[in-house]
Amino acid sequence: MKSIISVFITLLLSVPLHAQKLSKAEKKVIAVVDQQTNEAISFLEKIVNINSGTNNLEGVREVGMAFKQELDAMGFESKWIDMPVEMKRAGHLESERKGVKGKKLLLLGHIDTVFEPQGEGTGFVRKDSLAYGPGTSDMKGGDMVMLFALKALYTAGLLNNSQIIVLLTGDEEAAGKPISISRGDMVAAANRSDIALSFEGSTGFDFATVARRGSSSWRLTVTGKQAHSSRIFTEPVGAGAIYESARILHRFYNELRDPSLTYSPGMIAGGTTVVKNENGYEATASGKQNIVPNTVIVNGDLRFLSEEQKEMTREKMRAIVKDNLPGTSAEIEFIDSYPSMSPKQGNMDVLKVYDQVSRDLGMGEVKPYDPGKRGGGDIAFIADRIPALDGLGAMGGGAHAPEEFVNLNTLDEQIKRAALLIYRLTQEEIKKK
Repeated sequence: MKSIISVFITLLLSVPLHAQKLSKAEKKVIAVVDQQTNEAISFLEKIVNINSGTNNLEGVREVGMAFKQELDAMGFESKWIDMPVEMKRAGHLESERKGVKGKKLLLLGHIDTVFEPQGEGTGFVRKDSLAYGPGTSDMKGGDMVMLFALKALYTAGLLNNSQIIVLLTGDEEAAGKPISISRGDMVAAANRSDIALSFEGSTGFDFATVARRGSSSWRLTVTGKQAHSSRIFTEPVGAGAIYESARILHRFYNELRDPSLTYSPGMIAGGTTVVKNENGYEATASGKQNIVPNTVIVNGDLRFLSEEQKEMTREKMRAIVKDNLPGTSAEIEFIDSYPSMSPKQGNMDVLKVYDQVSRDLGMGEVKPYDPGKRGGGDIAFIADRIPALDGLGAMGGGAHAPEEFVNLNTLDEQIKRAALLIYRLTQEEIKKK
């Protein structure tokens, strides 16, 4: 019996004191979250019912003002950052509480959706434990999780002297160009912060995002010699533009494989006459079966986990494009969009804090999500500067589709975990080297 008791005491003492219970202050935060559930859902309904498609500039600003009102009431100093008129973007909301205690945090969200007014559907619709509507999970639900985590901390008196910047972008779904302007304020905020937390939709209760792929686009233009179809493959004519484009795409498919890499041709048009629309995403083509085609254009997407992987892949693509069939030529150009959020130890260190919060709440382990399953996101613009963690928002599904939804039963848990993560980080002192 004594040996059993001895083993039990040893095991008990081996568990960190921090993991055994929540502090008195943290328990107060949890109680506040429980009391504000209905308010949180009502706020989510309010902002979902405001159309804020990226191109609906007034709608984006209106959602931003709804958050500004809430943040200002908690002592944040807010400003709306307009973008130049020619960029055709609404701008961003930046709110800040100044302080000197603990880590300086940058909290990221976006208030635009992919749904413009003509395609937004019926708005917020609640069905039992689910709520459907544009942006419910991507990412107005995540923005709401962030806001109500802060509200719980504020009500519990735990935001005092903490340095927190909230930045809600108005064009995450289609970042304004040039990127140096549309993300310049984010970079500046990151330079004044120690850690970034992003509230994009959760990938599952047991996961958070320490890395996510970047995205860029590519444009392939193929040229051949127009001639009578009966002369194709002859020395004066060659293979024609369509065969050459097929060769290139087939070699892309076979030779660029990597588990964390994707390279998708999204639009192709070929024939003797090809006209690409100004938006770059549409084209018309014409030709005849008895004419060797002279032109093909292809627009594609490239997703990568690191800048090194991106550049290596681009070099392979350029080499494939140059290895032309007889009588053809081809060119490929690349357009940068979202950088990658590469996996770093600093990101894992933030995840460890989040994991401990979840365990202390009795909600279990939180593991890193497979970055190959995540696309580009705003946090990638600053993840090379400071440690970062993403995927802290609402749990749901159907993003970018008419059936997009959020699971209302999980909102309290996500808000609690976010609130305690913010609280513990703002209690941590920076280690002096």
